[in-house]
Amino acid sequence: MKASARNRLRGTVSKLVPGAINTEVVLTLPGGSQVHAVITSEAVRELGLEEGRPATALIKASHVVLGVTE
Repeated sequence: MKASARNRLRGTVSKLVPGAINTEVVLTLPGGSQVHAVITSEAVRELGLEEGRPATALIKASHVVLGVTE
């Protein structure tokens, strides 16, 4: 796979939360940290994402939103 995103987090799909149009995908990384992503339900089908399957989150620095809790 070729991609311009340099940050790659490999893990296992631990949860899929389908909605009307989008699906929340939870990727559990080695060590237990989780990455949550929202993608179209169509993309979930096209990628063959299923709980228990390995997957990789690609993160492009210009597309990350950070926040803090007070």
